[in-house]
Amino acid sequence: MTNSIVLGTGSYAPQRIVSNADLEKIVRTNNEWIVSRTGIKERRVAADHEATSDLAAAAGREALQFAGVKPDDVDMIIVCTVTGDTPTPSCASFVQAQLGARNAFAFDVGAACAGSLYGLSIADQFIRSGKVKRALVIGAETLSRFVDWTNRETCVLFGDAAGAILLGASEEEGRGVLAASLRTDGSMTGILGIYGGGSRRPPSAEMLEEKAGKIKMRGREVYKVATRLLPEVVGETLEAAGLTAADVDHVIAHQANKRIIESAMQNLGVPFEKCWINIDRYGNTSSASMPITLDEANRAGKLKKGDVIAMMAIGAGMTWGGAVLRW
Repeated sequence: MTNSIVLGTGSYAPQRIVSNADLEKIVRTNNEWIVSRTGIKERRVAADHEATSDLAAAAGREALQFAGVKPDDVDMIIVCTVTGDTPTPSCASFVQAQLGARNAFAFDVGAACAGSLYGLSIADQFIRSGKVKRALVIGAETLSRFVDWTNRETCVLFGDAAGAILLGASEEEGRGVLAASLRTDGSMTGILGIYGGGSRRPPSAEMLEEKAGKIKMRGREVYKVATRLLPEVVGETLEAAGLTAADVDHVIAHQANKRIIESAMQNLGVPFEKCWINIDRYGNTSSASMPITLDEANRAGKLKKGDVIAMMAIGAGMTWGGAVLRW
């Protein structure tokens, strides 16, 4: 049977750093409050000339270079984002052109912070079916464009970045993506989202005045949902792969909030030390978070052949999921 294995990873973060001290000059907050509640010390913000596709293409190039794969040899590109360059064409179309991946079909996946997990699972299915040999999954966001910088509850959380995972077909048994579980509960659409600018409430002067095009979040509800659902779905995914929490060598988690990750790890029964943490440097980069984290662990040499990697993410929708890979 054909499996999908990770051939390469890549990431890109804008140069501009916005620290907690910088935010103290904008809203009524302080470093101690932000760090104690979120674990975030700084985040990246895209330059005025940078669009989401620019970040995505940069991360994609890194993944291709890492794997030694030419753009023409990529069959599929999935860009996971909720902050695409335009409503249409897709962000993936722009990325395909920037990479010069002429033979790849490309499309977007909009599953918020769980986007990269959704994209990974979709790519895995295409590879298993034999339709695709190499698939580039990219999570990329410019959330700073959709943050209300006067709202201290949300402006401290989000950052801009992109991460990429190149999957390839392999006949080596027992490696690669072993299992993935995806979930959605549309009854919770009201606790996190951007509620203006779409077909329900098109752009207007009134919408802009009310900041309806900015991120809205009911933080306590998101926390309760995330800490309950993440360990549950990862446990289900491990069971589907014939594994237990004791078999996990590494956890690659969507970096939403350090306290959420700590609680999820405890409920999952995996030591916190097995989870790669970078939220202090990037904040919540939504769909970009998980592939960035995998790329950092990969380039640091922490992932060894045969290691079991559990992945988890949750985002607006609410959408969430888990995946298990054997490196």
